[in-house]
Amino acid sequence: MEIYAYARKFMAEHGNPKQWGATNWPPEQVIRNDIKEGNSFVCINDSGKVIGTFYFTAGKDIEPCYREIFDGKWLDDSPYGVVHRIAADGSEKGTGSFCINWAFDQCGHIRIDTHGDNKVMQGMLKKLGFKHCGTVFVEEDNDPRLAFEKISEKG
Repeated sequence: MEIYAYARKFMAEHGNPKQWGATNWPPEQVIRNDIKEGNSFVCINDSGKVIGTFYFTAGKDIEPCYREIFDGKWLDDSPYGVVHRIAADGSEKGTGSFCINWAFDQCGHIRIDTHGDNKVMQGMLKKLGFKHCGTVFVEEDNDPRLAFEKISEKG
């Protein structure tokens, strides 16, 4: 929860106070459920310290909020992985990219969304080769989210 607190502060300082800050997202119970379901992952540095955390799962049509996309379309309808609630403690550069790349390596097809104000995440996703596909809406609030997707070239 300390990593999420740091991430909320970081986002607010970088022009994105609403994405998690307005609702103090994510609540501890959501994280406990992620852990219980086996979908919560951590990133550990070479010293064994947890420096990042994220939610990941994969399958067919696994994210209900992604069933309807506006102002665009998904690149592919095959099974995909989803990354949510990604956060780092700020101690090492590249933690977010490492986590997203790890998730992509697990399934070769990732969908992810972010708030329109989260320019840091948008830049990282574009740098990692994700394509902006349209707009989705999540259950946490009424703010639209920019939807991104990346598919392995291996086919």
